Amino acid sequence: MQLKFSTVSEPSIAGAKWKGLFDAYWSGYRTWFLSNNTAYTPDLKTSQDALKKYMPKMWATYQQLCTLTNADPVIARFFTGFQPPAYISACAQAVIKADEIQLVRNYDYHPDLLEGTILLSKWNDHRVMGISDCLIGLVDGMNDAGLCVSLTFGGRKEVGYGFGIPFILRYVLEFCTNTAEAVKTLKSIPSHMSYNVTVVDKTGASKTVMLAPDKATLVTNDAFATNHQGIVDWPENARFNQTIKRYNFIKNYLKSKNIKASELAKAFLHSPLYNTKFTEGFGTLYTSVYQPKNLIMKVLWPNEAIERSFDNFEEENILIDYNAAERFIIPDDTEEQAPVASNENRWQDAVVDSLVKGMAGKKTKQKQQELRERLMPDGEIAWEVLIDYWNEPVEY
Repeated sequence: MQLKFSTVSEPSIAGAKWKGLFDAYWSGYRTWFLSNNTAYTPDLKTSQDALKKYMPKMWATYQQLCTLTNADPVIARFFTGFQPPAYISACAQAVIKADEIQLVRNYDYHPDLLEGTILLSKWNDHRVMGISDCLIGLVDGMNDAGLCVSLTFGGRKEVGYGFGIPFILRYVLEFCTNTAEAVKTLKSIPSHMSYNVTVVDKTGASKTVMLAPDKATLVTNDAFATNHQGIVDWPENARFNQTIKRYNFIKNYLKSKNIKASELAKAFLHSPLYNTKFTEGFGTLYTSVYQPKNLIMKVLWPNEAIERSFDNFEEENILIDYNAAERFIIPDDTEEQAPVASNENRWQDAVVDSLVKGMAGKKTKQKQQELRERLMPDGEIAWEVLIDYWNEPVEY
């Protein structure tokens, strides 16, 4: 399987580059958007009124996008972000406050539904860079104030009154500067489905906000989330995406001592956080890493990585081959780069050392060595052993 990712820099109001993205993707989005037309689908006026009520500072941008695209009523309704068709992703995310403040997330979704655009823009108060969705929205991102957000599906079937979560995340990054402001904004905008939004700013202040269309928003101090909200509400979905196992893994990993930010990012590239059920809509399409103090964004795959910042945002098209170790640049008119030596064993040694300290630090050296041999029997981390070790009931 191969997917194309594009980094697009247009640090201004939406212009020719964003219009190019619209022209490329609108046909597919239109088909999806009209797939659920019923008597209960809101009309254009209702959708615009909702946008004015809940996200009023976005109205000028909305009008500009409509003008830029010569929007018909369908496009104009789509741009409001109000009550789109349901969509279910999976995902996992975590904040670590170690040698770096860092938000890491895996985006688990069906590959046919990926937009694949990493966009730098400045539509309102802040420059924003992140992974685009629905042309206007974001599934994760950071602004130039160092505020970072990402989402996971909340594991509930309910669909109700509210906006699509990518549109809400865009609004947060356009106008908020810190975690407190982001939480206040998230609590003020209804979400049409259940989502967990993890937020962190450059000071390290973080929250996970659980949104739902049928109950009050819950703000937690959790620094991570998978695909449930306190309890499992949809057992079939939870079994399919292994939300409890992934939740336990992250929870216990973050408890380990001396874990570095880079090690957490590496862990997201392995089971149980990295998933490969691509044709079933549960494959990890990319891993995002945000460092709010340095204002750096990284996008990772098992055999590739790119890095961007607000002041150094190179544009390129990248073809990721999920079955091979190569990286392809489109077009391929540049010199072939020499392979980079692998640091696989070095980082795995560091991870295991820190895990042993956290899990068996008070035990004898012999017990520590036994645990280390269990976790890394053949020079590589035995992730299945680590999963079984931590596969315990979740305490809420």
